[in-house]
Amino acid sequence: MMGIGFPELMIILVIIMIIFGAGKLPEIGSAFGKSIKNFKTSMKEAEEEGELATAEQPEAVIENAEETKAVPEIADSSTEPAPDSEKQS
Repeated sequence: MMGIGFPELMIILVIIMIIFGAGKLPEIGSAFGKSIKNFKTSMKEAEEEGELATAEQPEAVIENAEETKAVPEIADSSTEPAPDSEKQS
């Protein structure tokens, strides 16, 4: 299998230095580092929000179950036969 070895990495770094110049590399590295830091912070916040949402969910399920029990069952009139009315002679 082919992998990126040390010689390939050196060639890539030389090409990057030619494209951006030695002066811009620290700025690019700093911006890249800040981007990674912001991404990690966002991921951590999303995980915390997800944990809070799952922790609150069982309470909502219990409340819905209690509300369901409190609602009386209503018979569907379309499935029950109509009561017999007195026959007229």
